[in-house]
Amino acid sequence: MSIKDLARRAVRALTPYQSARRIGGKGNVWLNANEAPIAYPFTIDPARLNRYPECQPPQVIAAYAAYAGVQPEQVLASRGADEAIELVIRTFCEAGQDQVLICPPTYGMYAISAETCGVGIVEVPLKPSRQPDWSEIKSRLSDVKVVFLCSPNNPTGDLVGRDGLINLLEAATDRALIVVDEAYIEFCPEASVVDLIARYPNLVVTRTLSKAFALAGIRCGFTLASQEVIGMLAKVIAPYPIPDPVAQIAAEALSPNGLTLMQERVDELNAQKARIKAELQALPCVTEIFEDKGNFVLVRFSDGERVFAAMKQAGIILRDFSSKPGLADAIRITIGYQDEMDAVLNVLRDIR
Repeated sequence: MSIKDLARRAVRALTPYQSARRIGGKGNVWLNANEAPIAYPFTIDPARLNRYPECQPPQVIAAYAAYAGVQPEQVLASRGADEAIELVIRTFCEAGQDQVLICPPTYGMYAISAETCGVGIVEVPLKPSRQPDWSEIKSRLSDVKVVFLCSPNNPTGDLVGRDGLINLLEAATDRALIVVDEAYIEFCPEASVVDLIARYPNLVVTRTLSKAFALAGIRCGFTLASQEVIGMLAKVIAPYPIPDPVAQIAAEALSPNGLTLMQERVDELNAQKARIKAELQALPCVTEIFEDKGNFVLVRFSDGERVFAAMKQAGIILRDFSSKPGLADAIRITIGYQDEMDAVLNVLRDIR
């Protein structure tokens, strides 16, 4: 028997999530991970690094609750939104018995987390309009414990329809949790569904500091839900999920000055996104531009493979989604600053 044979069957069969760093690549323009284009300075006080941190740092929880418009008892901090996703599955799904529902093409970690936890997956693909198939999802509620929806959706950029979501929440009452992933919501804050938590205790919203807050490197995310749901998740979360330096940086990012800087960053990136979309529409190699509600734009090309290779040759690293259902020849471009966007456009203008 080998060491591999000692691992759980589900783990042996698992294909890990292909994150930007796992895929790798060589280049000087990194536009494949929906990261902010530059880092910002923070000051760390080392005075308490010899002590274990608070499980849920009160200053961070209070600041995020105020920012999100909920009560502190409705907030749980975690190691990125990825831990929040897995935490929901581990807390509410029995391994080898329960299932979650996902709507591909969508963020890959929902399926990876379920597989890792030994939980089944029901797939209900997005409709041609790239909206969830609400009627089909409702017909499967007896089969699943958790439904994952991403809004704005990664990689397509579409928002989940509010009316459809409300109808689903009502149908799923006392039957399933509906998780809405709002990792990119700062780029379209008017579309947030956090206000619905007060009416629907089966709604869970996940958030992150990785995108608009430009803090992907500290791995800090949040779950927003009813006090009852947060209390259940708090039973399962690791004892020290938020390191003290992370808490210090998060608190600074959520301060009034930090929120102002975040909004300025969002405004600048949204302006860049509008500019590159206008430029893309005039290029003969572009056949479709998807919705643009995040800090990225998904583009379908007449020859996606050729475009991806040309970008790689120029040292520009993008994310290829052509293998995903309905996304043939589609490549996702993270929105960077003007020089990075100009580099992308220069390559595309040479492609006929």
